[in-house]
Amino acid sequence: MNRENKKRKLDRNYFMKHPCTDSFTCKECGWPVVSNGAGSDHRNHCPNCLTSIHVDNKPGDRASTCHGKMDPIGVWVRNDGEWAIIHRCRICGKLSSNRIAADDNPMKLMAIAMRPFASHAIPKSRLDNMIRSMEGK
Repeated sequence: MNRENKKRKLDRNYFMKHPCTDSFTCKECGWPVVSNGAGSDHRNHCPNCLTSIHVDNKPGDRASTCHGKMDPIGVWVRNDGEWAIIHRCRICGKLSSNRIAADDNPMKLMAIAMRPFASHAIPKSRLDNMIRSMEGK
Protein backbone atom coordinates (compact mmCIF):
# COMPACT_ATOMS: atom_id res chain seq x y z
CA MET A 1 0.00 0.00 0.00
CA ASN A 2 1.53 3.31 -1.02
CA ARG A 3 1.82 6.27 1.34
CA GLU A 4 -1.15 8.23 -0.07
CA ASN A 5 -3.50 5.22 0.09
CA LYS A 6 -2.43 4.58 3.68
CA LYS A 7 -3.23 8.22 4.56
CA ARG A 8 -6.66 7.90 2.93
CA LYS A 9 -7.44 4.79 4.90
CA LEU A 10 -6.29 6.07 8.30
CA ASP A 11 -7.24 9.77 8.20
CA ARG A 12 -11.02 10.14 8.65
CA ASN A 13 -10.86 13.78 7.52
CA TYR A 14 -8.79 13.03 4.40
CA PHE A 15 -11.55 14.05 1.98
CA MET A 16 -11.99 17.43 3.67
CA LYS A 17 -8.67 18.53 2.17
CA HIS A 18 -8.21 16.23 -0.83
CA PRO A 19 -10.30 15.53 -3.95
CA CYS A 20 -12.32 12.34 -4.05
CA THR A 21 -11.79 10.70 -7.43
CA ASP A 22 -13.26 7.30 -6.52
CA SER A 23 -15.75 5.75 -8.93
CA PHE A 24 -18.85 4.04 -7.58
CA THR A 25 -22.08 2.39 -8.66
CA CYS A 26 -25.28 4.16 -7.63
CA LYS A 27 -27.10 2.19 -4.92
CA GLU A 28 -30.45 3.49 -6.22
CA CYS A 29 -30.37 3.11 -10.02
CA GLY A 30 -27.18 1.08 -10.67
CA TRP A 31 -25.59 3.82 -12.81
CA PRO A 32 -21.75 3.65 -12.95
CA VAL A 33 -20.52 7.01 -11.60
CA VAL A 34 -17.08 8.43 -12.36
CA SER A 35 -15.63 11.65 -10.98
CA ASN A 36 -14.49 13.23 -14.26
CA GLY A 37 -17.21 15.23 -15.96
CA ALA A 38 -18.59 16.48 -12.66
CA GLY A 39 -16.84 19.85 -12.82
CA SER A 40 -15.83 19.40 -9.16
CA ASP A 41 -13.28 17.48 -7.12
CA HIS A 42 -15.99 16.03 -4.89
CA ARG A 43 -18.60 13.83 -6.56
CA ASN A 44 -21.24 13.03 -3.95
CA HIS A 45 -24.36 12.00 -5.87
CA CYS A 46 -25.43 10.05 -8.94
CA PRO A 47 -25.72 12.25 -12.07
CA ASN A 48 -28.57 10.07 -13.38
CA CYS A 49 -31.03 9.87 -10.46
CA LEU A 50 -29.37 12.51 -8.20
CA THR A 51 -29.48 10.14 -5.18
CA SER A 52 -26.66 10.31 -2.64
CA ILE A 53 -25.50 8.20 0.30
CA HIS A 54 -25.28 9.56 3.86
CA VAL A 55 -21.55 9.16 4.58
CA ASP A 56 -20.58 12.55 6.06
CA ASN A 57 -21.68 14.44 9.14
CA LYS A 58 -19.60 17.42 8.00
CA PRO A 59 -18.48 17.59 4.34
CA GLY A 60 -15.60 15.18 3.79
CA ASP A 61 -15.38 13.70 7.29
CA ARG A 62 -16.84 10.25 6.39
CA ALA A 63 -18.05 10.02 10.02
CA SER A 64 -21.70 9.10 9.50
CA THR A 65 -22.70 5.67 10.72
CA CYS A 66 -26.12 5.90 9.04
CA HIS A 67 -25.19 5.18 5.38
CA GLY A 68 -28.82 5.61 4.30
CA LYS A 69 -29.86 6.64 0.81
CA MET A 70 -30.43 10.37 0.47
CA ASP A 71 -33.26 11.40 -1.84
CA PRO A 72 -33.16 14.65 -3.81
CA ILE A 73 -36.16 16.57 -2.44
CA GLY A 74 -35.55 20.09 -3.74
CA VAL A 75 -33.21 22.56 -5.37
CA TRP A 76 -32.22 26.07 -4.43
CA VAL A 77 -30.05 28.81 -5.89
CA ARG A 78 -27.07 30.06 -3.91
CA ASN A 79 -26.15 33.75 -3.69
CA ASP A 80 -23.64 33.34 -6.53
CA GLY A 81 -26.33 31.87 -8.83
CA GLU A 82 -25.12 28.28 -8.53
CA TRP A 83 -27.79 25.60 -8.10
CA ALA A 84 -27.66 23.11 -5.23
CA ILE A 85 -29.66 19.97 -4.50
CA ILE A 86 -31.30 19.42 -1.13
CA HIS A 87 -31.05 15.77 -0.03
CA ARG A 88 -32.92 14.06 2.82
CA CYS A 89 -31.74 10.77 4.34
CA ARG A 90 -34.35 8.00 4.24
CA ILE A 91 -33.16 6.55 7.55
CA CYS A 92 -32.34 9.46 9.89
CA GLY A 93 -33.97 12.38 8.05
CA LYS A 94 -30.83 14.56 7.93
CA LEU A 95 -30.97 17.33 5.33
CA SER A 96 -27.93 18.37 3.33
CA SER A 97 -27.19 20.67 0.44
CA ASN A 98 -24.91 19.61 -2.42
CA ARG A 99 -23.91 21.71 -5.40
CA ILE A 100 -25.01 20.35 -8.73
CA ALA A 101 -22.44 18.79 -11.02
CA ALA A 102 -21.84 19.62 -14.67
CA ASP A 103 -23.08 16.21 -15.84
CA ASP A 104 -26.25 16.03 -13.70
CA ASN A 105 -29.48 15.03 -15.46
CA PRO A 106 -31.07 18.41 -16.40
CA MET A 107 -34.58 16.93 -16.75
CA LYS A 108 -34.40 15.45 -13.26
CA LEU A 109 -33.18 18.79 -11.86
CA MET A 110 -36.07 20.65 -13.53
CA ALA A 111 -38.59 18.04 -12.35
CA ILE A 112 -37.42 18.55 -8.77
CA ALA A 113 -37.49 22.34 -9.16
CA MET A 114 -41.05 22.26 -10.54
CA ARG A 115 -42.40 19.76 -7.96
CA PRO A 116 -43.98 22.45 -5.70
CA PHE A 117 -45.92 23.84 -8.67
CA ALA A 118 -47.39 20.42 -9.44
CA SER A 119 -48.64 19.95 -5.88
CA HIS A 120 -51.97 21.14 -4.52
CA ALA A 121 -50.16 23.57 -2.20
CA ILE A 122 -50.25 26.23 -4.92
CA PRO A 123 -53.72 26.66 -6.47
CA LYS A 124 -53.90 26.56 -10.28
CA SER A 125 -55.52 30.00 -10.42
CA ARG A 126 -52.57 31.49 -8.56
CA LEU A 127 -50.15 29.79 -10.96
CA ASP A 128 -52.07 31.22 -13.93
CA ASN A 129 -51.82 34.71 -12.41
CA MET A 130 -48.09 34.29 -11.82
CA ILE A 131 -47.52 33.17 -15.41
CA ARG A 132 -49.59 36.07 -16.80
CA SER A 133 -47.64 38.57 -14.71
CA MET A 134 -44.34 37.15 -16.03
CA GLU A 135 -45.57 37.44 -19.61
CA GLY A 136 -46.49 41.07 -19.09
CA LYS A 137 -50.23 40.53 -19.64
